[in-house]
Amino acid sequence: MGASSDHPTRNLRGVRAVSERLVHASEIIVVTAAELLVVVSILLATGVLFAIFIGGLRASFRSSHSVDTLQIDVEKVFAGVLLLMLGLELLKSLTNFFNGFRIQVEIIVGVAIIAVARHIMLIDLEHTEWTTLMAAAALVVALAISLALVRQPGPHADNDRQAEDG
Repeated sequence: MGASSDHPTRNLRGVRAVSERLVHASEIIVVTAAELLVVVSILLATGVLFAIFIGGLRASFRSSHSVDTLQIDVEKVFAGVLLLMLGLELLKSLTNFFNGFRIQVEIIVGVAIIAVARHIMLIDLEHTEWTTLMAAAALVVALAISLALVRQPGPHADNDRQAEDG
């Protein structure tokens, strides 16, 4: 009787092991595909940004007659660069997840800060309602506080470091 009751348990462990290997393999495939997608997107966006910049540079020389128009053109370039940084931070997040299959909240909050900063740079301050500006300010403050809290070592920070050094 002992051998027959042990058989279903062994089968269950075998199924569980196969299931875990399948989940792990699918995680690797999905994260690798996402990384490739982000890399290709970043490379294409960089090329397009340079093409737009070169084309806009010629137009700016002809049409920029004041500091205000120059500022608008430079803000658009900075927004494009922030978009590339957003992609690079996303790639960093995927790479860290791939290496340890752990989500790092600090990177995600950093990506959010870059995204919000890029959005704020593109806001037309003259035609935007004050409530929208206050909401953007509140979002920046909330993200800054979140980043400070995430970076603050917790009570188990020494245990986590010892486990990583392992």
